[in-house]
Amino acid sequence: MMDIIDELQWRGLLADCTDLEGLKKRLNENPVTLYCGFDPTASSLHVGNLVPLLALRRFQDAGHIPIAVAGGATGLIGDPSGKSAERNLLTREVLETNIAGVTEQLRRILNFGAEGNAARLANNADWIAPMSFLDFLRDVGKHFSVNMMVSKESVRSRMEDRDSGISYTEFSYMLLQAYDFYFLQSHYHCDLQIGGSDQWGNITAGIDLCRKKNSRAAFGLTLPLITNADGSKFGKSVSGAIWLDPAKTSPYRFYQFWINVDDRDVIKFIRYFTFLDRDEVEALESGHNQDPGRREAHRRLAQEMTAMIHGPAAVEDCLRASQILFGGGMDGITESLFQEIAGEVPTHEASVESFQSGGGKSMIDLLVECGLCPSKGQARKDIQAGGVYLNNMRVDDPAASIDASAILFGKYLLLRKGKKNYLVVSLT
Repeated sequence: MMDIIDELQWRGLLADCTDLEGLKKRLNENPVTLYCGFDPTASSLHVGNLVPLLALRRFQDAGHIPIAVAGGATGLIGDPSGKSAERNLLTREVLETNIAGVTEQLRRILNFGAEGNAARLANNADWIAPMSFLDFLRDVGKHFSVNMMVSKESVRSRMEDRDSGISYTEFSYMLLQAYDFYFLQSHYHCDLQIGGSDQWGNITAGIDLCRKKNSRAAFGLTLPLITNADGSKFGKSVSGAIWLDPAKTSPYRFYQFWINVDDRDVIKFIRYFTFLDRDEVEALESGHNQDPGRREAHRRLAQEMTAMIHGPAAVEDCLRASQILFGGGMDGITESLFQEIAGEVPTHEASVESFQSGGGKSMIDLLVECGLCPSKGQARKDIQAGGVYLNNMRVDDPAASIDASAILFGKYLLLRKGKKNYLVVSLT
């Protein structure tokens, strides 16, 4: 087995550990069962969830046994960690829908058919929901002092906010997560919990409960919370969060998110998110340092991540779409791929009838109508200068008209002025 701790440290993925030397010794003795929880606050995970999820896979690749826990119980409460205000409580129906979506994504990353160390999926509602409130207070609550709980950063920071504070509901979240660790250790010999560095208080609470109720050692390991080089929150784009669900973030937009990461972040993200080995990463780092303008590291990062989440075919589609947006030919393009391109550029609606009768619509009129040119005179000059394209084919004649034969899939036209000014005409 590879030394997983050395691997995490080399990748910059080890933020803290409750007993690093003890954990190293334990990992070297026998395969360890470990877990990480994922509260289904949405119907999809986003790229910010990938660091702990991929860490589970790294442990599995090193021979250890991962458990991914969907928070069917804790998701009803809401984790206060890293939050400045109370979460909106989810209904059970919404939570069940979210769990179904998140579970499918967990299956895509972890290997549930591995020989000897297959991953396991669990839902903490299975062991928390049957407990009565009195049983929980007697069997779990009595092992925690309020003094200890309020000393945790996730609780203390909220208590210091006089306006919002923290509800008893969220205050109790720590106990539920601690019980998860105790239950998994009791039933599955799980001795390690991993999570983001904001989970430190919850993880150590679980270790305390395992020690008190099982008289058995347990370990906690945290991973760094990711930020961009400019200090902004990782995983956001102009259009919002970058989701793993292709219905919420298209594969092309997912691909473009990685292509467009800051030059200062690209090698760090390759270490954090990909499974490229050390030699490959260091070769990309050397090339990037010598000539960042080639963007070789960016392309490799985008391709690796898109293939991991959406499959190799999605990478080919994304490369094809990128070629089209850099002036490549339209031969063989599918409607679904064109729609992804259309989602990345401005759109103008026009009536299809104007292209179907009377010899079609004047190219000059369309350029002005769409706003690509401020006047007919400027449109004529742009065409004569060779800077206007229809469906990535240059338009040379200022008197040209567009008829129905140019319409893509019966409802689209792709216009371009210059090298980068794209616009999709959507015909209604």
